[in-house]
Amino acid sequence: MVFVKISSWMILCCLLATLSSVGQNLLDELAHLYKITDLPSYRDHSRVLQISTYDTTGGNNDGFAGTYSFIRRNEDSSLVIFDAKGGGVIHRIWTPTPTEDTLDFYIDDSPQPIFSIKYTDLFSNKVFPFLSPLTDAALGGYYCYFPILFQHGCKIVCRGKKLQFHQIQYRLYPEGIVTKSFTPQLDRAETEALQQVIHLWNKEKGSLDDLLEGDRTNKLVAIADVSLQPGNSKTVFAQKKGGRIMGIKLSPASAFAGINKDIDIRITWDGAAMPAIYCPVADFFGFAFGQPSMNSLLLGTQMDQDYCYFPMPFDKEAKVELIYRKTLSKQNPVRCSVEVAYSMFPRDVEREGKFYACWKSNKLSAEDPPHILLQANGKGHYVGTLLQAQGLKPGMTSFFEGDDSVAIDGVPCIHGTGSEDYFNGGWYACPDRWDTRMSLPIHGALDYSLPQCRTGGYRFYLSDKIPFSKSIFQSIEHGLGARGFPVDYTSVSFYYCDSAAIRQQKPANELCRVYLPDTLMLYPQMMQYNVWGSVAMQAVYGNFNIGGSSCIYGVNDESRIKIFLSQIPAGEYQLFMDLVKFPRGCRFSVCQGQTNKTDWVDTYSNEDLRVEKMYVCDVQVNELQNSLTFDFNTSQDREKLFLNRLILVKKK
Repeated sequence: MVFVKISSWMILCCLLATLSSVGQNLLDELAHLYKITDLPSYRDHSRVLQISTYDTTGGNNDGFAGTYSFIRRNEDSSLVIFDAKGGGVIHRIWTPTPTEDTLDFYIDDSPQPIFSIKYTDLFSNKVFPFLSPLTDAALGGYYCYFPILFQHGCKIVCRGKKLQFHQIQYRLYPEGIVTKSFTPQLDRAETEALQQVIHLWNKEKGSLDDLLEGDRTNKLVAIADVSLQPGNSKTVFAQKKGGRIMGIKLSPASAFAGINKDIDIRITWDGAAMPAIYCPVADFFGFAFGQPSMNSLLLGTQMDQDYCYFPMPFDKEAKVELIYRKTLSKQNPVRCSVEVAYSMFPRDVEREGKFYACWKSNKLSAEDPPHILLQANGKGHYVGTLLQAQGLKPGMTSFFEGDDSVAIDGVPCIHGTGSEDYFNGGWYACPDRWDTRMSLPIHGALDYSLPQCRTGGYRFYLSDKIPFSKSIFQSIEHGLGARGFPVDYTSVSFYYCDSAAIRQQKPANELCRVYLPDTLMLYPQMMQYNVWGSVAMQAVYGNFNIGGSSCIYGVNDESRIKIFLSQIPAGEYQLFMDLVKFPRGCRFSVCQGQTNKTDWVDTYSNEDLRVEKMYVCDVQVNELQNSLTFDFNTSQDREKLFLNRLILVKKK
């Protein structure tokens, strides 16, 4: 009898200890960054919040002037940029504009900073424990994912006089949680856990076994080689007992590429009427506009094989199907191989949610409200976003000015500062910033093409997954608040939940076909050049409201400028120029190879005169002809070309 009482008491103590240990120390928080098998587990009773520099008036002054870049200014003019009470952890610090000023971290009401660091060194990989790739700079953004814990509160003070953009995302623990607060001196176990994260995130070609740790011995593998016919579907995996999918691989990835995106993946848990996942294969695996694009820790394409390593527990049964939709285009049978890794450990109903992916494709006018990433009810947490963003009119990708926002259980908790900021980047259409495709472990750019007015990004939430008890609503603007931009937005939002999706948008041909613009614009700030002779270039920003930079070229009769058209799809185009005729305007001609396309074109005017769309010539773009060369004819004081942009209109 005594033994029974002691055992019950010990069990109760163990349960309480387990509850109180959630997120209480650095080891717990670091584990979330490498222990992917724990992604389905709820983070009960905690709240995720964010401090950001967004313009609270609804404008776009999200950091440019520094108006909203601090909570308050101290008497010595230093800036308080973060101030949270209670126990919690800072998961993410992002900025595209770090300074050389010092950040002081006051933790648990300490009158003196617990530690101080130069703002830029938070991301430089020079100061332990803020090491790459948990902290780094890429795509125009600087980010830090090293957990900074506090028991009673945390305040961050910047000693500088002015700051611009930043976001600080944090989690508040429930009352009563005992937290080991941050110190830059890590013990041996903490250092080993940090190295485990670094090792995993730095793997160039990761595998499922890298993520499973000791669970790999329980892995089973089902392989199916299938032939898909247009209009048919195939069940490629079926399980009639509880368990969990640990990974899915499809090959060849090239079989799912193309502008039609006509093969879907559908996954259903426990015989539910509504599938948990139903979207084009290309969109689910992070393709960009129909082409393989990403290679992240959890999802992407590698060696012509698509992979998904999100753990997916289920209670009684699971079914994975591939569906080949008929389109108006000619379609051939598709052969592919499907590999599903799984185990027989069913979902822990009290601790874990089921995996869902919400696919949405919207064509939105400038007046339409923000694109909804996810609207769901139940208990769960948000773990990832994929977004393909296509402008429906030519020009600058200004739709990426749009802010993201999140409301949990009906209460707003996150408001961002811009779309590339949300994906940890910064400064789209700027050289060596958000200007290309790049895959990092948990975030990246899916694509960037200014001529085609499109881009995309992805971001996964590990330690910073966003919990909800009743509901979640997450959206992203397509432009400057109410001043939207006509767009075609396609997103996949990943989350775990105890309730099935209420509604699921069904893939259809008109929603899945990649939009191909017939008008493409080349801006000087992103052109690829080759120059011959003497060419002086002066960037001019803000002229004529073109959305980007113009350029004034200083030339002579020996000058040549070769402009590459590598981002222009093959075809025959009419070439127009948006330029300024002015008193110092020279004459130019255009050729392809050694073929002259024009006579001399004069850009002289006795006063500044913008010509928005001047026809120049017809040009052919293909593998052999993918550039234009400008020759110049100058005279005294008429030795400049003032270019706003090139416009190519595809001939029908």
